[in-house]
Amino acid sequence: MAVREKILLSTASYLWSLDDVLGQGATATVYKARNKKSGELVAVKVFNPVSYLRPYEVQMREFEMLRKLNHINIVKLFTLEEVTHVNTKQKVLVMEFCSGGSLLNLLEDPENMYGLSESEFLIVLQCVVAGMNHLRHNGVVHRDIKPGNIMRVVGEDKQSIYKLTDFGAARELEDGEKFLSLYGTEEYLHPDMYERAVLRKPQHKAYGATVDLWSIGVTFYHAATGSLPFIPFGGPRKNKQLMHKITTEKPPGSISGIQRSEDGPIEWGYEFPVTCQMSQGLKSQLVPVLANVLEVNQEKCWGFDQFFAETTDIIHRVVVNVFFVYQATSHRIYIQAYNTVSIFMDEVFAQTKVRPQSQHYLFEGHPLLLDSSMKVDSLPPTASDKPLFLYSWEYERPTGVLYREPEIPLFPPKYDVVADYSLSKNIVGAVHQYLRIAHFLQSCQELTLRGCYWLAFENAEDFSAPKCKDSPEQKRKLQVLQETLCGLTDSVHNSQNKLERLRVEWSKHSAFLAEDKTCQKLEYLLEKISSVYHQYRKDRMIAKLAYNDEQIHKFEKINLSVYSKKVKLLFREDCLQKYQSLLTSAASWTSVLFEMKNQMIEFTKHFQGLLGDLEKWEEYFQKELETNLRNLQKSANQPKESASSLEDASIQMALRIKHLKDDMEVIARELQQNNRIIERFQDPTYTFGALTVGSGI
Repeated sequence: MAVREKILLSTASYLWSLDDVLGQGATATVYKARNKKSGELVAVKVFNPVSYLRPYEVQMREFEMLRKLNHINIVKLFTLEEVTHVNTKQKVLVMEFCSGGSLLNLLEDPENMYGLSESEFLIVLQCVVAGMNHLRHNGVVHRDIKPGNIMRVVGEDKQSIYKLTDFGAARELEDGEKFLSLYGTEEYLHPDMYERAVLRKPQHKAYGATVDLWSIGVTFYHAATGSLPFIPFGGPRKNKQLMHKITTEKPPGSISGIQRSEDGPIEWGYEFPVTCQMSQGLKSQLVPVLANVLEVNQEKCWGFDQFFAETTDIIHRVVVNVFFVYQATSHRIYIQAYNTVSIFMDEVFAQTKVRPQSQHYLFEGHPLLLDSSMKVDSLPPTASDKPLFLYSWEYERPTGVLYREPEIPLFPPKYDVVADYSLSKNIVGAVHQYLRIAHFLQSCQELTLRGCYWLAFENAEDFSAPKCKDSPEQKRKLQVLQETLCGLTDSVHNSQNKLERLRVEWSKHSAFLAEDKTCQKLEYLLEKISSVYHQYRKDRMIAKLAYNDEQIHKFEKINLSVYSKKVKLLFREDCLQKYQSLLTSAASWTSVLFEMKNQMIEFTKHFQGLLGDLEKWEEYFQKELETNLRNLQKSANQPKESASSLEDASIQMALRIKHLKDDMEVIARELQQNNRIIERFQDPTYTFGALTVGSGI
């Protein structure tokens, strides 16, 4: 087979192949090119003949826009040159090359079918906000914000940097000014512009710079969820009238509207879907932003000042990771570092429903004492695998992680390379989601076991009993309680037995978790399914497969079906069952701990009451001692027989004191043995020697 020779084009300083297309639009094509001298990679935007039908000032607009803009989150312009080719003077914009492709390329990767990871989304948010802020400072409106016009560069540290590009539709426009011309991509267009540009309805509305905010809102929703916010049945491009109806009739506060069946109702969304990868903490911060920029009424829509203020506030927040042991749930609290712990506890309450006065924390196995007036930046640094462990004595049965199992599409029997490619892509996306959920459930199991262990089997030295003086007098008081304590000792022994059974269960679950290979098995199946997907992508590019290739394609489809069933089975009967088993055990453990806590509350009340009674006995014995001393002094002047009698009485008293001391030592040893059980379930506000924030953790 003859090798097709590449067609090369060049300018005075740059060279590229027509095969190296990076993107294509109505008026230009973008290629990957190299500097002829240095070999540096660049992107060249070559304008086609259609572009020259526009007025000259419009042709030069993008060059002029880029020349005045200089920001890390805007694609850099190097120069303007012309193609050195016979009978042509095509203009070429030479720009920064972005090796990571566009945000749209990233979202089209099946791994991101349900949206970007939380960390990656925050980078998108920060970069787009910074880039747009630079545009507004320079009085520029972009008018075509969409994922395809947000480029990605991956640095040496593997960190993404996103940059706005394609300023062909951009123009200078101050905040109070309006424009009439139409630009943009229909799925991301403001409804007023959509009505005129797409539906071709005559209108005389003028548009302000805030139309960019609508496009940004749609772009952010797309990046967070992997899908567009407004979707009529059949898709936005097939049902344009309904698309316009959805966007213009959107209820206040909603951020999405989807029609799932023909002529069916519109399902309005006021929150992000549970399938997206963002935490509840970030979702709650973003929903008000999207609800106010996805507002069709330009008078009610936020302006850029408020948009920048609110998004900058989100970007500058710190994250405190919290794991609520009794619900086996992870939480990310987005809060300003200068806020107080009181505000932090209110944010925890918003996500967990645990009242601030009932919130108690451990960090790295030690009690964490929090004062409501402290600043959040005094808290120890946390991570998803190193959170603050939240406990509460307000009992609720564990509910576990909220998730939605992915849907694997049905397998049509018909052979179709295009449909099969789409099928395999959706399956890869679903299996990635299965794997993410499995990893998350496994992480929650590990944290639940760790939190229960710390609470039940450690920290005896940190969770102290009710404060009382450790002295011989105190031991003497405890001797008087001997008979009363016998019954309480039996109760403590019973609690010891319960804890021992809990330890056995805990060890069993820990062993199961250590041996669990569910995630590794899912990763293996994902690798197999991805291999089929990559082959189907190649098959799609061929008009008609050869006979042998067609048979291989069909066999791979059978394999794809088998792998998909294995994924479902593995998730439901292995991963999910183990998680549910641990959740059931955690509920039982919680119940035991609550029962023991209540017993200790009763013990403490009774104990303190008896100590009060002993104060009266102490006064009585003190008086008796003083009387005996006076009698002893008088005995010196009495006959020998009386002295002898008193001596016998003293010997008897000494023997009684010795017996009393022996009994006290027995009781002391018994109490020392049980104290570890008793102390563990006291309120952490009575701690002694506990870990205190700001004291050199």
